[in-house]
Amino acid sequence: MSRFPLWLRAAALAVYAFLYVPLAVVVLFSFNDSQLNAEWVGFTTRWYGRLLHDEDMLRAAGNSLLIALVSSSVATLLGAMAGLAMHRYKPRWLPLLVLTPVAMPEILLGVSLLLFFRQVLDLTLGLVSILIAHVTFSIGFVAVIARARLAGMDESIFEAARDLGATPWATFRRITLPLILPALLAGFLMAFTLSIDDFVITFFVAGVGVNTLPLQIYSMIKVAVTPEVNALSTLLTALTLTLIILASRIAPDLLKARA
Repeated sequence: MSRFPLWLRAAALAVYAFLYVPLAVVVLFSFNDSQLNAEWVGFTTRWYGRLLHDEDMLRAAGNSLLIALVSSSVATLLGAMAGLAMHRYKPRWLPLLVLTPVAMPEILLGVSLLLFFRQVLDLTLGLVSILIAHVTFSIGFVAVIARARLAGMDESIFEAARDLGATPWATFRRITLPLILPALLAGFLMAFTLSIDDFVITFFVAGVGVNTLPLQIYSMIKVAVTPEVNALSTLLTALTLTLIILASRIAPDLLKARA
């Protein structure tokens, strides 16, 4: 006898269909040989070839990759430091500061950063403002993963290192860092995925003439959802799923952790 009743399995199937059938339709119509994209005409891959010759698209892709690489690298460094501090020293205020951007609604965070950049810092919006914004909301995710990894480690390892005369830096370099490295790699991939897919916060803090892939897609669908948009969305979906699967393989238990 099945552990789950029939109605529960049917409800789960309906939820998964609601989530993934639209993605399947986007992927399918990215191969549709029709400019109107209203009905299926035939199979083609020319929309993917057109993306490679679209200068605006290539520029937006370059901006997205640059922002994602830099912001996820900085967020991994700062998130690792925050995770270590929360685990070792347990300050009351640090978890609030680190995790608030994670729990805050994106539109509220985007508006707050916009006001901070323009009214407090008088910063010209552009790549720098986007980088700072992406680092801000990515640090919390890396810190949670690093802290979860540290919480599952045996403290006697560090005590043994200190008893053997290891300095704090030597203990970190030879013991702590190798043990938490899978968690940091998973955090980096998670931050990269969040950065390259972000639209709401980027929309508020991007300057005039600075485009990322999500912003480029938004500007393209104002007229109509063309097969070229479907092709770009398919590539972004594939990249996102690949990074999430890779992160889950590197640290399968840590991505389930909660602060």
